[in-house]
Amino acid sequence: MHQRLQRSGSADSSGTVARSRIGSHVAVAGGLVKVGVGEADAVGAEIIQLFAGNPRSWTPAAIDPASDDAFRAACAERELPVVVHAPHLINLCSPSELVVERSTAMLELTMQRAAALGAGAVVVHAGALVSESRRTAVLGGLRDVVLPVVDRSAEVQLLIEPTAGAGAAAASTFDNSIEYLDALADARIGLCLDTCHLHAAGEDLTSAVAVAEGVERIAAALGAGRIGLIHLNDSRDPFGSRRDRHESVGRGAIGLAGAEAVLAAPALRGVPILVETPTHARDVALLKQLRTAKPKYVPGSGG
Repeated sequence: MHQRLQRSGSADSSGTVARSRIGSHVAVAGGLVKVGVGEADAVGAEIIQLFAGNPRSWTPAAIDPASDDAFRAACAERELPVVVHAPHLINLCSPSELVVERSTAMLELTMQRAAALGAGAVVVHAGALVSESRRTAVLGGLRDVVLPVVDRSAEVQLLIEPTAGAGAAAASTFDNSIEYLDALADARIGLCLDTCHLHAAGEDLTSAVAVAEGVERIAAALGAGRIGLIHLNDSRDPFGSRRDRHESVGRGAIGLAGAEAVLAAPALRGVPILVETPTHARDVALLKQLRTAKPKYVPGSGG
């Protein structure tokens, strides 16, 4: 059973727009159910994300079909959607042909593992160009690199995660994330926006208006519902730093205003939220508390 991710703007049978599920990344070393689902229960997660293997290795993890079955059953029992994060080594925009070949192979393997685990989506970093001069050529060929993998992985959605801006990032801001998905030109592929990454890349997340306008630009350019997931992390580093170091929600350079802005943005209503912070239980509880509060008024949102 695949628990598909709730997308922005989707509604339940009564026509009411669903509230965003809130959860966290979980560790699974030591057991998918014992450790992974155990942590989900402990932090009160309504959705979880995990690595299906070592995120810093090209070597695939050993597979235990019985463990996969038990994990799927435990998640189905809890109605707990699962997201798999692809390994950090993947760089679909690398200047090295060998790295691109390894990256596409690893991405396809990750999509297969996600399907076996009953996950609804795989998140993969957009990648680094290394040299900005390569942007036009790389984006022009990106569709040929990515779409064959997507075509063979119909059960699982691919979500592209813009990075913090280092290494001539292929996608890091609202606008070049639109450019990246435009290059892929496939409505099956969505975005996973990380607040720490956006802040590091120079997007203002402390203003509810700026956040709402940014995500509305994405919706206008790509179509409603293309933002499939939010990683809501604070940042240890200042605005525009291009450094990816996560902090607990409200305790970093973004502050609580950033979390409130995400929860208030009309185009993000119903989009699942995950934390990848040092304090998962505390941050999940905090975001659930903010979710129940009335969102702050955003000009042009209609209320």
